[in-house]
Amino acid sequence: MSYPHLLAPLEVGHLTLPNRVIMGSMHTGLEDRAKDLPKLAAYFAERARGGVGLIVTGGYAPNRTGWLTPFGSRLTSRRQALKHRIVTDAVHAEGGRIALQILHAGRYAYHPFSVSASALKAPINPFRPRALSGRGVRRQIAAYAECAALAREGGYDGVEIMGSEGYFINQFLAERTNRRTDRWGGSAENRRRLAVEIVRRTREQVGPDFLIIYRLSMADLVEGGQDWDEVVALGKEIEAAGASIINTGIGWHEARVPTIVTSVPRAAFTSITAAFRGEVSIPVVTSNRINLPQVAEDVLARGDADLVSMARPFLADPDWVLKATTDRADEINVCIACNQACLDHVFAKRKASCMVNPRAARETELVLLPTRRTKRIGVVGAGPAGLAAAVTAAERGHSVELFEAEGEIGGQFGIARRIPGKEEFAETIRYYRRRLDLTGVKLHLGHRATAADLTGFDELILATGVVPRIPAIPGIDHPKVLSYVDVVRDRKPVGSTVAVIGAGGIGVDVSEFLTTGSSMALDLDAWKAEWGVTDPTVVPGGLTKPRPEPSPRQVYLLQRKPGKIGAGLGKTTGWVHRAALKNKQVEQLTGVNYERIDDTGLHLTFGPKRESPRVLAVDTIVVCAGQEAVRDLADALRATNRPVHLIGGADVAAELDAKRAIDQATRLALTL
Repeated sequence: MSYPHLLAPLEVGHLTLPNRVIMGSMHTGLEDRAKDLPKLAAYFAERARGGVGLIVTGGYAPNRTGWLTPFGSRLTSRRQALKHRIVTDAVHAEGGRIALQILHAGRYAYHPFSVSASALKAPINPFRPRALSGRGVRRQIAAYAECAALAREGGYDGVEIMGSEGYFINQFLAERTNRRTDRWGGSAENRRRLAVEIVRRTREQVGPDFLIIYRLSMADLVEGGQDWDEVVALGKEIEAAGASIINTGIGWHEARVPTIVTSVPRAAFTSITAAFRGEVSIPVVTSNRINLPQVAEDVLARGDADLVSMARPFLADPDWVLKATTDRADEINVCIACNQACLDHVFAKRKASCMVNPRAARETELVLLPTRRTKRIGVVGAGPAGLAAAVTAAERGHSVELFEAEGEIGGQFGIARRIPGKEEFAETIRYYRRRLDLTGVKLHLGHRATAADLTGFDELILATGVVPRIPAIPGIDHPKVLSYVDVVRDRKPVGSTVAVIGAGGIGVDVSEFLTTGSSMALDLDAWKAEWGVTDPTVVPGGLTKPRPEPSPRQVYLLQRKPGKIGAGLGKTTGWVHRAALKNKQVEQLTGVNYERIDDTGLHLTFGPKRESPRVLAVDTIVVCAGQEAVRDLADALRATNRPVHLIGGADVAAELDAKRAIDQATRLALTL
C-alpha cells in the first residue's frame, strides 16, 4: 500500500470509515432548489463511488435568518428532509457515507433578516445584522438541533456544525464581533456558551449513533480573534458536549490573508491542527491546500491530524481516493486552486463547477458515453482546449491524433506554471500527458500542421491558440520591448526598471513574476512572512505584521482604462493579486495613453485630453496588451470546403479564459 496512513480505516462512533479522507463542504448551488436534488445526488454518488471516506454537503441554513442568500439552501421541515432521501440513498447505494453541514450565515447573510451576536456590519457585506436577544439566541440553538434531527430523518449519517470562517457561531466566539454583556458575551466562557449549547442540544436530539462534526476556527487570522487558550478550551467543551470529530477551520472570510488560493503553499496550516490534536481525544481533521495523496500521507504520518479534509480536489477528480488506492496517483486530475469555476461562480450566484473538470456538478448533463461510430479526429494545438478535446474524444472511443508545433504540450498553461504562485498549473499538464498515453492519442510534437497533414479525418478541431497582440505604439519595435512570452517562457533578460503595458490577468501575472522572481517551489516560511501569518498558539488569531520580501525591480503596471486595476479578476482571487502588487510596491497607473517608445523610455499622457505628460525611464517594456487568435490554418482548410471546429483562444482570443476553453472543448468532444 503506497499510502498506509491515508488509506487506513477509522472507527468513529457507530461508523467505520474506510480511509482518512473527508470530502469537505463545498457549496455548488445545487443545494438551493429542490428541483436540483437529482443532480446533487448524481454529483455526490460519483464521489462516493470514487471511494471517499465521508462526504460533507454544502451548508444548509437551520432557519430563515441563517440563509446565505434569500431562499438559499436550508433544511427546516420534514417535507424537505424526505426529499433529501434521493441524495442520501444515492450515496449509500455506492457504499458511501454523508453528513449534512449546518451553516448559519450570521452577519455574512446577503439579506435584511440577518442576525448576529452584535449589530456590527461585516466589511464584505452591505447588510447590518440585528443583535439577538437572549430569547433569540435560545431559538437559534433550538433551530440547529432541529435541523440535525431533520438531517437524520433525511438519511444522513451525521451533521457538520459550521463554527468557523467567521459565520454565526464564530461571531459569538470572538471579541471582534461579540460586544454583549449578558450570559452569551463578555468573558471567554460566556462567548463559548452558544457553540457548546448547540452541540449539546444537537446530541440530545439525534441520539448517540449519529456523527456530529464540529468545524472549529483554530486561527481566525483577524484582529480581535480568539487566543489559543480559548480555542483549546472550546475544543474540550465541544468534545464533552458530544461531538464525534473536530474539523479545522482557518481564517474568516473577511481576513486579508489568502488561505486556499493556488499561491498558498500546500498543507500550509496543518501544524496548527497538530498543536491542537493532543488537547482532545476524539479524531481531529486538518484542511486547506491538500491536493495530492503524498501530501495527505505526509500530513498524517507526521501526526498532524487523524483525517484530512479536501473539497475542491473532489470537484477536479471524483476518483481521487480510488486512484490513490489502486496506485494510480499519476492519473489524478489535481485541483490547482484557481477558484475560477467553483468559488467565483458561487459568489456570483451561479452553479459551481471546476475549470479542469467541467463535468463537476454537471454529471447528468455532461455524460461521458461511448461513441456509436468511431471517427478519425484530428486536433491541432496541445494547449488546455486541444488537450481536453483530444482526451475526451479518445475516452469515448474515437481515434485521435494531436498536432503541436512546440516541443511540449501545455500551451498557455506552460507559461502560467512559471508564474510564482501558479506552479500547480504544471499538475494539469502532467495529468493530460498521462491521459494522452492511457487513451492512445497519437501525439505529434514539434509539428506545425498544415492543411495537407489533415487529410482523411472525419472531424477537425483547431485549438491553435493565440499570439500576443502588439499595439500600434510608435517605437514598439525598440530593442527594449518584449512580449510576455519572451519574458516568462523564453526567459529573455529584463532590466531593473520595467513598464508593463496592459493590466489584465496576464499583466498582473507578469508583474508578480517580475517582482517575486521565478522560483518554482513556494517556501512556507517566506509565504507566512509575506502575509503576516504566525503561530496562533503564541499570537491571538495567528496574525502578525506582514514582512514582504522587497522586489528585485521597480515595476510600473499600466492600464488604458480609468478605474481600479484588476477589477476584472476573480472575486475570490483578485484581491490577493492586488495586495501582492501593493506589497511589492508596484506603481499602478490608469487612464494612460501610450505616446511613443524611444531610448529615453516610455512616453505617456493621461486622460482623453492627453494631459500630464510623463516619461518612464525604464530598461524594459513588457507588452501584455491582449491576444490575437491564430486562425491561418482554419482559413486554409475552409478554402478547401473542409469543416472545422474552432475552440479555445482560436475561437475567442479576448482575455485568455482556460475555464471557457476546457469547458467548450469537453462539450464539443461529447457531441462528436
